Amino acid sequence: MLKKAGKDIPTKSGTKTNPKSQKEVPGQMLDKASKKIPTTSGTKSQIMMRLEKMVEESDIMHGAIRSVDMDEGVFGIAHSEFIAKEDMQQLFEHEELGIAVIHTYIWYMYDTLMRGTELCNRFNFIAASRINTTFITKNPTSYFLPFNSGNGGHWVLVAMDLSRLMVYYLDSLPGDWSKYPSMKKTVDAAILKFRSKKNYRNRKDITRVRVQCPQQNNSIDCGFFVLRFMRDIIALNRIDIPKMYFDEYKSYSRAHLDEMKDELCQFIIDHRII
Repeated sequence: MLKKAGKDIPTKSGTKTNPKSQKEVPGQMLDKASKKIPTTSGTKSQIMMRLEKMVEESDIMHGAIRSVDMDEGVFGIAHSEFIAKEDMQQLFEHEELGIAVIHTYIWYMYDTLMRGTELCNRFNFIAASRINTTFITKNPTSYFLPFNSGNGGHWVLVAMDLSRLMVYYLDSLPGDWSKYPSMKKTVDAAILKFRSKKNYRNRKDITRVRVQCPQQNNSIDCGFFVLRFMRDIIALNRIDIPKMYFDEYKSYSRAHLDEMKDELCQFIIDHRII
């Protein structure tokens, strides 16, 4: 059962918080919200305007925040997230995403696509704010880690298949792994612990693969792209991470990203988070 979401935590005003094809879709239908509410790229859908009105009428507009409790299935441990006015504005105004929105959409994906399916034995998520290399060594052996480089707040996605010592990273900007030394350090530490625990000391070296994936054309969309990467891999019921991205998604339009925002807005309303 989901824990109760949307507990009120009043704060002083101005307080900020920390940072085409769906062939195999397990669980509920992923595009449930978008089927109800057709959208036009770049415009606000009915469901978004409904949530925006709810936010405007709530005390969150006057400095309050919400403490959202996620059950341990999402990140492998119980996790709480704080959502404030600034986080909601990121959705409404299509701004660069912070960690609260990233984590809440991951909760949506877990609850809608994975809960009660075999995908829970295949993949797990790692909270970007609570990277725990000891937890990573547990089963399953494939993990999604949204990673913020700290360099202008750019988001990339790390996907680890520890059983094969494969690390994939998906980056919507040009460059290579060397751009993110802290990410490499975190991943190497996790794999080192995994190899030691599983007695894989004499196995092959770590193989790192940059996945050929859609590239952003602005300075805002990296967080949206990271979430969409995970969404597509899960929704298409992939067994493993591809080295080249899916033919269905060689690029992302604004409509692809708006679809995600509608899904999250509907989820927030359904779970009474605001």
